[in-house]
Amino acid sequence: MRTVIQRVSQASVVINDMEKSRIGQGLLILLGIEQDDTTEDIEWLCKKIAALRIFSDEAGLMNRSVQDIEGEMLVVSQFTLHASTKKGNRPSFIRAARAETAVPMYEKFVKMLRQESGRTVLTGEFGADMKVSLLNDGPVTILMDSKNRE
Repeated sequence: MRTVIQRVSQASVVINDMEKSRIGQGLLILLGIEQDDTTEDIEWLCKKIAALRIFSDEAGLMNRSVQDIEGEMLVVSQFTLHASTKKGNRPSFIRAARAETAVPMYEKFVKMLRQESGRTVLTGEFGADMKVSLLNDGPVTILMDSKNRE
């Protein structure tokens, strides 16, 4: 399971010219689910994300979590995080989980992130053509992969 985590001042998702979700200060999380991901991957990532100290404290140091700042989170599914570009110029997405596997994993991730963080977690819409807007704060962008825990 791969994530791109962006510290944002605001972020939103628009689907078919209608705004689905909008958050203020917090985290935009792009989530890619791989075919062999498990509940263990979800648990590990949710614990890490909830406690990730990437917000500034009074001294300007990254010492506060999304919980500490009472921030919000927006989770957007993005199968392209598992793109393979080793051969040719057209990416292969063979490692990305198919919808029948990915949708329940996505929903479980969102539910667990809410429980772990105690914060608002909004979503995009799995499989939809989404327009994602964000104001990256910093910029701060963190990549996490549950297969690279060490």
